Amino acid sequence: MERNGGQLLVECLLALGATKSFGVPGESYLAVLDALHDTAGRLDYVLCRNEGGAAFMAAAYGKLTGQPGICFVTRGPGATNASIGVHTAMQDSAPMILFVGQVGTDMKGREAFQEVDYKAVFGTMAKWAVEIDQVGRIPEILSRAWALAVSGRPGPIVIALPEDMLTSLTSAAPLSGPVEIAEPAPSASAMQRLRRMLEGAKRPVVLYGGCNWAEGSMAAVRRFAEASDIPVVSVFRYQDQYDNASPTFCGEAGVGMVASVKELLRDADVILAINNRFGENSTDGYTLFDVPQPRQQIIHVHGSDLEIGKVYRPALGIHAGPNAFAEALGALEPVKGGWAEWRAKGRAAYEKGFELPDMPSPVDMGKVTAFLNDILPDDVILTNGAGNFTVWPNKFFKFGPKARLLAPQSGAMGYGVPAAIAARIAHPERTVVCFAGDGDFQMNCQELATALQHGAQPIILLLNNGIYGTIRAHQERHYPERVSGTTMLNPDFVALAKSYGFQAERVETTADFAAAFERARASKTGALLDLDISPEALTPRQTLSQMRKAALSAKETA
Repeated sequence: MERNGGQLLVECLLALGATKSFGVPGESYLAVLDALHDTAGRLDYVLCRNEGGAAFMAAAYGKLTGQPGICFVTRGPGATNASIGVHTAMQDSAPMILFVGQVGTDMKGREAFQEVDYKAVFGTMAKWAVEIDQVGRIPEILSRAWALAVSGRPGPIVIALPEDMLTSLTSAAPLSGPVEIAEPAPSASAMQRLRRMLEGAKRPVVLYGGCNWAEGSMAAVRRFAEASDIPVVSVFRYQDQYDNASPTFCGEAGVGMVASVKELLRDADVILAINNRFGENSTDGYTLFDVPQPRQQIIHVHGSDLEIGKVYRPALGIHAGPNAFAEALGALEPVKGGWAEWRAKGRAAYEKGFELPDMPSPVDMGKVTAFLNDILPDDVILTNGAGNFTVWPNKFFKFGPKARLLAPQSGAMGYGVPAAIAARIAHPERTVVCFAGDGDFQMNCQELATALQHGAQPIILLLNNGIYGTIRAHQERHYPERVSGTTMLNPDFVALAKSYGFQAERVETTADFAAAFERARASKTGALLDLDISPEALTPRQTLSQMRKAALSAKETA
């Protein structure tokens, strides 16, 4: 049976298990859109308003589900708009496949209309960038792309689709089923070496990361850590993967890393690092460990051998996926040592961090986040983009074993709203709450139309202070009294959200928030709460550390 390349591509995606795709239409891949016409309910196409928003949705979908988020964009401007999602998926280690329309093979190399060399553009940004040049190889390339996206260190793949490759006919058969890849597992000798190193430790720490944890795997890690009384720290924006109520959880190593977490990592003698890459944010700018030979003995466990020893030489490198390793760790007898006080000190500092003074702001986000901690369901999904406002979902929310956080390790503004929409598409039955700054929100607020069209409206908490807060903070620190380029004149966010069918209202005081949030939860069409946040609520002159000191001082005075 002959079919065109567009039909073959879509049939292969269905066989691989894809059920959702995100995109902005373009004439360069009309044959794919035509094939998707017949797949509603099996492989849905979520129509987005900007390729950046579509790519963010695909990246977030991959991070949340563990399956590649699928994105379709047109050539040239469409691809460059989508690049922000590819970069974010790479830094998040999230599986994603971006399909990009391309000029016909007969026009290549002439700088044809919107022509781009995608291998050159995405070669250092994605795990693999490839262009299809034979229609019959579509099944081969898709099978390899899917396998690469989900294995080792998960990440994004970019596939360029020349227009004639999509319209040409082929007798090549589509794929017959999904790709199944067993994770590399640790050897028995490696696990015994690991155990001996932990037994000889005086101040051990578990440091973990990554989004490719299967259900139950992190619970096995938690059981071992609790039975061994070892403190546990997450890397930047992966604290949702571990039950924060565990007495072993001591916080997150990321932007704004608190002193107690720095102390745990700096003073540890053995660090069991599971499924994490050693990025700038989780190492406090590569200052917590000496490069390339740390003073601490690092046991680095990762599904990609390319990550082991990439920055730091481990005392023991274990090439194993997180779930295979968790199974092996769960079979080990707990390790007993004299570090109970060490773990308790780290936990106490974590708990003390939630004690905040009253904030000098019409809406006190400390009180708002405490309220949300109490009333949100166990399986809530929180999302955010980038900005000072992210301290609230990232530092002051306690994630249970079912809750999730979708937040970009890349620090990309504009991620929160598309991520929240993708989460509602993946899990329409779950509560999804997006934290967005006013600048962050306006980078992808047009995707509220996508949410309306596809019935995927989240609750959006818009922290409105009229400034690009993070940049203003740095500006006032380095160039005091010389503010420029960071003050915004904002639209009427309530009217804007209502125009997209959202229930929306302005919240001007802390006392008004609880009732407003209950109305937001009751809305069947999503909701936006425009929160009045003072620009002075969080500045360089009142950092998180200073806020916590003020809280402790106030408590002692009382």
